Amino acid sequence: MTAPHRPHTPRTPTAPTTLLVIAKEPVPGRVKTRLTPPFSPVEAARLAEAALADTLAAVARTPADRRVLVLEGRPGPWVPPGFEVRPQGGGTLDLRLAAAFAACTGPALLIGMDTPQVTPDLLEVDWTAHDAWFGPAVDGGFWALGLAAPDPALLRGVPMSSPTTGAAQYERLRAAGLRTGQLPVLRDVDTAADAHLVAAEAPTGRFASQLTALTDSAHR
Repeated sequence: MTAPHRPHTPRTPTAPTTLLVIAKEPVPGRVKTRLTPPFSPVEAARLAEAALADTLAAVARTPADRRVLVLEGRPGPWVPPGFEVRPQGGGTLDLRLAAAFAACTGPALLIGMDTPQVTPDLLEVDWTAHDAWFGPAVDGGFWALGLAAPDPALLRGVPMSSPTTGAAQYERLRAAGLRTGQLPVLRDVDTAADAHLVAAEAPTGRFASQLTALTDSAHR
């Protein structure tokens, strides 16, 4: 990563905040396809649903003025009360992320559905000394992006789904002169190996429980 790691200390938000979760409906064959094999498409979708449920539960417990699920597909019973559900925009991922921020008028923090180990402490950020917050991912991407003054231009054109995505996005923030706070590095769930490592970080969550059930079933 371009940015050095600095420890994150949870703080109380100091401005009205929107928490955004960008996600796909957990439909077999359309989500977590890199988990297949060893998991079947149906099992991969179950893991995706559990990861999304854990993520939304953490967001629901985090102080915020607005919580928005930016969804590709249809909402299901895994959406907790208190969430707005908005459809994702069209185009490439950078454009869809930009559109999510464009719908916000104040400080906004966006995360995905791939880090079910996320906690409210990680999501409570302080906007008094920072214009942006950045959460790098182990694979070179990023799991969180916060903007005090959402500007879609900060995301448009950033190459996504590559080992240099995080570095490119961080450089975009730096080039804009934004005072950027650093969140801890987290691991996305992309592969089966990732799934087991993430489950070990959050062993009491729905994701870990679902992974254990599927693993035990495969061994019977």
